[in-house]
Amino acid sequence: MSTSGISYKPVSHVIFDMDGLLLDTERLYTVSFQEICDHFGKQYTWDVKSSVMGKKALDAAQIIRDSLELPLTAEELLKESRQIQERIFPSAKLLPGVEKLVNHLKKHNIPIAVATSSAGVTFKLKTVEHKDFFALFDHIVLGDDPDVKNGKPQPDSFLVCASRFSPPASPEKCLVFEDAPNGVKAAIAAGMQVVMIPDDNLAPSLTQGATLRLRSMEEFDPQLFGLSAYN
Repeated sequence: MSTSGISYKPVSHVIFDMDGLLLDTERLYTVSFQEICDHFGKQYTWDVKSSVMGKKALDAAQIIRDSLELPLTAEELLKESRQIQERIFPSAKLLPGVEKLVNHLKKHNIPIAVATSSAGVTFKLKTVEHKDFFALFDHIVLGDDPDVKNGKPQPDSFLVCASRFSPPASPEKCLVFEDAPNGVKAAIAAGMQVVMIPDDNLAPSLTQGATLRLRSMEEFDPQLFGLSAYN
């Protein structure tokens, strides 16, 4: 566990990213893009992956295409990856500690929501085995939501998410959970505190800036941010 020397302020609302944070879908994205890269003798490296984590699908495809000089358009790459993802996304699993924390917050009437870069179609594929779990959230803001004009690292998705609590939550009262550098930047730009739970493969230089950094959701202590303790 590490911090950037920032003191923690009490929060009243919690917002979760989804991919690689609630669900192990980042692993499945890697599988799908590497399958395509194999055709061209290319490697989908962590350098490339870390630059696209948290971005909207077409933006991510463009960066992957340009970085690896693939002989496809971004649209073609996206279409091919979607065909693979349709096959593998339904196997997504909840990550350790996720159910415990979400159920705990729900039990203590803490408003909770999801702000994800995933569009509606891929969200359905990823959550098909977890409908009851995602029904626990007050609301879910998707990447193709018309009110989200700019994807992460811009703050739009988190600001839209905060505004949809009833009553709306002020950003400084929201705690965000993220795994991606772009998501951490978005939360900070929104004026929110952010707990980062990065993949072990992520370069340490890309895990700076978060209010708190953990190796797993299982390490999180709600009391740090003025939330009810685990029983």
